[in-house]
Amino acid sequence: MKKALLVAARVLLGAVFVFSGFVKAVDPLGGTYKFQDYFHAFGWEFMVPAAFVLAVLLAGLEFVTGVALVFNFYPKFFAKIAMLFMIVFTPLTLYIAINNPVTDCGCFGDAVKISNWATFYKNIFISALAIYLILNLKHLKGNKFSLYGISTTVIFISGIMWYSYVHLPILDFRPYKVGNNIPELMKIPEGAPQDEYIYYYTMKNSRTGETKEIDSKQYIESQIWKDTSWKIIKASDPILIKEGYHPPVHDFIIESEDGNDITDMVLSADNYILVVSYDIAGFDKESAGKLRKLVADAQNNGVNIIFWTASNYGDVKELLRDLEINLPIYSGDEINLKTVVRSNPGIVLLQKGTVAGKWSSADIPQWSEIKKVLKK
Repeated sequence: MKKALLVAARVLLGAVFVFSGFVKAVDPLGGTYKFQDYFHAFGWEFMVPAAFVLAVLLAGLEFVTGVALVFNFYPKFFAKIAMLFMIVFTPLTLYIAINNPVTDCGCFGDAVKISNWATFYKNIFISALAIYLILNLKHLKGNKFSLYGISTTVIFISGIMWYSYVHLPILDFRPYKVGNNIPELMKIPEGAPQDEYIYYYTMKNSRTGETKEIDSKQYIESQIWKDTSWKIIKASDPILIKEGYHPPVHDFIIESEDGNDITDMVLSADNYILVVSYDIAGFDKESAGKLRKLVADAQNNGVNIIFWTASNYGDVKELLRDLEINLPIYSGDEINLKTVVRSNPGIVLLQKGTVAGKWSSADIPQWSEIKKVLKK
């Protein structure tokens, strides 16, 4: 019985680590952005340059640890690694749950999103599994394939991360994956719950001079507002107490330099190509030749193509002039642009608001490839 429990704990703990590591590994830039969010929230700006390296190391180590536990490769060593993970991350997730510096911990990438408190409770459960293994280390016996298994696992996950970084994530868990219709994902179902907020009021009685603090719910229920001697002298900012429904896509905005919103026009057009660069400081200039050819072919074939960015218009105009690329420039939300395509630049082909194709700067398509997609 004890042996069966030990095997179950080892495999279950390993499976969680495998899943957590893999969904991060297929999207190393997503992990990078999440680390950057944490560093900005904690005021650790000096750590931002290390975000990519940390994202890769975290995803790789999680996956390797999980595989080792599932297949019994060096189980004593990797049980200790798993325990070390939980010693670090369980207190961290408790702090995040209490203070809410970020709304999504990113522990399962974009594949599964859970609340900060749910993340903490999940870590308590995982910690219990890790502790159980640590208390029974002497019963953990590795197998003869351990070295081969770990080596193969490291090569495999490294290849997954390299490919997903250079090209695009091999699995796309975001709302902008190929095949999704953006307008449909922007809709709010009828009767969907809305965000609920509360205010705190400091009130003073003009007759007695008494002051007291009540929340907006008490303000209504007590009907204190009917007593004209009580006046609100201070009101807090709204505090979210219950989150309502938020559509998967809620910040897809395309605006011109003069503030003209063309979002609806783009999403309703038969075909539209977006050249996406959230920050031209990281623009892959080596892709300029292929991009220049794509732009010319699209314009010659009557297909709308624009440059969509969060960077300064003047800087973008200078970049495109230097690259000899003639494109109309439109702005969007930086976070949304990072979500739309994990490349800088990235190419997105829309057909009546549906994502028909996405390409990284390493795979900028020739017009023949675009035509094949358009025919479909």
